Amino acid sequence: MRARAAIEIADLHKTYATADCEIPALDGVSFRIEPGEFVSVLGPSGCGKTTVLRIVAGLTVKTSGSVEVDGVPVTGPQRKIGLVFQVPALMKWRTALENVLLPAEILGLDRAASRVRAQELLELVGLSEFASRYPRELSGGMQQRVAIARALAHDPAILLLDEPFSALDMMTRNQLNIELLRIWSERQKTSLLVTHSIPEAIFLSDRIVVLGPRPARILDVVTVSLPRPRDPSVRVSLSFMQIVDRIGRLVGLEYI
Repeated sequence: MRARAAIEIADLHKTYATADCEIPALDGVSFRIEPGEFVSVLGPSGCGKTTVLRIVAGLTVKTSGSVEVDGVPVTGPQRKIGLVFQVPALMKWRTALENVLLPAEILGLDRAASRVRAQELLELVGLSEFASRYPRELSGGMQQRVAIARALAHDPAILLLDEPFSALDMMTRNQLNIELLRIWSERQKTSLLVTHSIPEAIFLSDRIVVLGPRPARILDVVTVSLPRPRDPSVRVSLSFMQIVDRIGRLVGLEYI
């Protein structure tokens, strides 16, 4: 008997209705993510990647199909899911520690235990020395680290990441890729990342779901057969570049 998936998406359709027309976003998307797996959804801008993630998160209602998290149909936001968005969206009047504590406060978790966990998470993301700093005192990369810590504050089983590093410069982005991979390795959270960066998806993922232009259909699901643990040197390996080439051809990139 096949083990239950952490996330299972079957024949997912989504159409957005406007005042004068309907816009199809997803057209029969199906895939599953196993417990502890890191999967990326990759495709061109506007193809429906974020729509998939928002439906899994319970923030957007599907038109048809099914989405289950741990065998339970998604009908709204769930406590077992942590979210990291493209913009950190930290509360500017709260310190880094206070921002990380926010989910625990909303869920009514034990204050003392939550504070200890928040401090541990800031240490995990390398910001223990900045616990009392406000967002204006942190760089963009540091703010996103706080956002990752906040998403883990209530110890969710699943982490959803919506292009969390796309607004950062390349050097910071690559460094945070390394940090995210380290955090995933230590915590083994089932992770779903939305990205338009082919190297980022390959570096982080076990598998990559490649979507075509809107309305999104799956072009292929690419297994990343690179050994773990991974370090930045893997990015210049022949195996890595072969996967880059394969996905690039799937999405219509041409190489000279």
